[in-house]
Amino acid sequence: MTSTDVKADDSGPGGYAAARLHLLTQEERSGPPRRADLSRLTDEWLSGLFGQAAPARGVALVAVGGYGRGELSPRSDLDLLLLHDGSADPAAIAALADRVWYPVWDLGLALDHSVRTLAEARRTAAEDLKVQLGLLDARHLAGDLGLVTALRTAVLADWRNQAPKRLPELDELCRERAERQGELQFLLEPDLKEARGGLRDATALRAVAASWLADAPREGLAEARRTLLDTRDALHLVTGRATDRLALQEQTQVAGALGLPDADALLRSVYEAARTLSYAGDVTWREVNRVLRARAVRPRLRALLGRQPAVRSPLAEGVVEMDGEAVLARTARPERDPALPLRAAAAAAQAGLPLSPYAVRRLAAAGKPLPVPWPAEAREALVTLLGAGESTVPVWEALEAEGVISRLLPEWEHVRCRPQRNPVHTWTVDRHLVETAVRASAMARRVGRPDLLLVAALLHDIGKGRPGDHAVVGEPLARDIAARIGFDRHDTAVVATLVRHHLLLVETATRRDLDDPATVDSVAAAVGSASTLELLHALTEADALATGPAAWSSWRASLVADLVKRVAGALAGDPPPAPEPAAPSAEQERLAIEALRTGEPVLALHADGPPDGDAPEPVGVELLIALPDRPGVLPAVAGVLALHRLTVRSADLRAIELPPELGGGGAVLVLNWRVAAEYGSLPQATRLRADLVRVLDGSLDIRSRLAEREAAYPRRHGATAPPPRVTVAPAGSTLATVIEVRAHDAPGLLHRIGRALETAAVRVRSAHVSTLGANAVDAFYVTDAAGAPLAPEEAAEVARTLEAALRA
Repeated sequence: MTSTDVKADDSGPGGYAAARLHLLTQEERSGPPRRADLSRLTDEWLSGLFGQAAPARGVALVAVGGYGRGELSPRSDLDLLLLHDGSADPAAIAALADRVWYPVWDLGLALDHSVRTLAEARRTAAEDLKVQLGLLDARHLAGDLGLVTALRTAVLADWRNQAPKRLPELDELCRERAERQGELQFLLEPDLKEARGGLRDATALRAVAASWLADAPREGLAEARRTLLDTRDALHLVTGRATDRLALQEQTQVAGALGLPDADALLRSVYEAARTLSYAGDVTWREVNRVLRARAVRPRLRALLGRQPAVRSPLAEGVVEMDGEAVLARTARPERDPALPLRAAAAAAQAGLPLSPYAVRRLAAAGKPLPVPWPAEAREALVTLLGAGESTVPVWEALEAEGVISRLLPEWEHVRCRPQRNPVHTWTVDRHLVETAVRASAMARRVGRPDLLLVAALLHDIGKGRPGDHAVVGEPLARDIAARIGFDRHDTAVVATLVRHHLLLVETATRRDLDDPATVDSVAAAVGSASTLELLHALTEADALATGPAAWSSWRASLVADLVKRVAGALAGDPPPAPEPAAPSAEQERLAIEALRTGEPVLALHADGPPDGDAPEPVGVELLIALPDRPGVLPAVAGVLALHRLTVRSADLRAIELPPELGGGGAVLVLNWRVAAEYGSLPQATRLRADLVRVLDGSLDIRSRLAEREAAYPRRHGATAPPPRVTVAPAGSTLATVIEVRAHDAPGLLHRIGRALETAAVRVRSAHVSTLGANAVDAFYVTDAAGAPLAPEEAAEVARTLEAALRA
């Protein structure tokens, strides 16, 4: 049965419901054909309901909003208006409305309904912008066609007459919605309708076009709307609900329903559609505002200005400013000037101007390919564009919208619109690369070769989305690109090194013992020179800042700065520090003496200030704990800290043998922790000490308490976390064996790791804890009972034991 099989005589709920179900379960019918069929089927059913009780004239049933456009998704609302001319008895109109509304409700369909005269409809539209937008798509279903025609004519005339007032309202409405919902093209769980670049924005662009004041770029717009509508259809069918939010747990099924290989392919197609709509919106609203500004000029002055030629201010060769945009000069010849696209983009970004969409389209259509290697002018223009700061982003988006970027850098196509499922990341891969260049531009004065920094920032994640470690994969890609755009052999090697090691500093600083000479030597060997180290330091910070708020902090900045200082010394030939542990500080000795005298733990808390005047938050809080040496200290302390909701950033454990003159006679463990409150304020040291004493004497079952809290955490559906992985870092240290743990972060994780290491009968020399979003990456320097690194076989067995314990 198809929609055309339903006639007036079988317009009851049962016939419509059966035909509707049949249509929605036909796999071969999807996309626009199914939406059109569903709209036709619904039209015929509602027309039948209306026709059985309606008078001949003066009343009509009207579809508005999405239904008026014929865009019915499986769970869409039915937006209906019962329009009348006011001549009929109100009771009769109410009865007619009931005759139509109740069957819709009986089927469980969502209904947005109203009953109005033509005058009431116009008045309501004048008061409520959303009502007016819905009426712009009014479509006759049944009844008096002349009445509906009059409605459409009046509503469109009102809209066009009031456009100078209503369009700024619509623009503000779109901005407020974007502020609440975010940008669809970057969200892991986007709202297909409400987020910026979603279906609401597509409707807003139709409304702008209907005003005759401006029009959106048409290229790709219909296809983008179709992609979002098709995705919403599949989402409705998969979930059985009227939802527009593409949740993580439904993405794989939705992708399958659309014939896509996986959830990433689904998100990428959605992001591309949203990007097309967002760019069209930017261009359209810019044009609307330009026209409104021009209309705001007094008529006589406008008439005078209208007779004057448009003012063109030179920006660069072949590029001028006109009406607040960067446009091509009349003498520009894109077909003969291969560097013009980059020169125009650089000039626009440097001037803080948008690049005219017409200019970009012309450059894309007629641009001459650049020779390989690029001439110096083109390479310098790219660097200038990347170094322009925030104004780089809209210019880059304009080039990307017309395919110019992928033509200049073919490797870019692989990262374009590619999602990043780690919640630490704010952006897609391609936008993150541009944002990193923006951040790096602010550091240009800190480095000797800002051009290499900016290009490395743009390319540092170019290997993502390909098999293997993206830094390793990205190195040869970056090398090829750098050579193609005209860098010499030395500079190309530097860019490749920066891409290969762009995570080296932050990973080493947060996961390795910086007092171990092997740590510094390994970084120095990878970096090779002081100038490359300087660039890598700036790239590390720019990358982290462009990732998201969780990726960089004063604590990480201070650790990286400390590592860079040590590596710079090594590269300069300064003698490395002695591998022996440094002597205990005066406070550590004082605490150790007190712990040995009392036989119980002694604690001290010290809040550190920011590492520099610009840092907004402290590096952390130093927690010193001293207690007589005994088994189980690490898991006990870690458990107490987890119980008090303290996040551990680093931990250093050492055994101190006090000399006789200081009351010696036994070994004392001194633990130096960096902690931060998960939320709220820090607990008092006395409370921490009391709980630690209870854990050590067995009166507080820390395992049970942590298990109770974990059980009380709300269970949320979502992507399943990958299993933990424990490895032995090769050549990680000459003083100890480095065991690296990668696991899903959870309360008490460090406590569980500590218990497993105690069970394995190894001593923990220090711990370096790093948490990125939901992922914990912790490194533990362990030795045998004699304080020596573990044999390879023993280390491998410890890693296997620890991994098994964490998976249990």
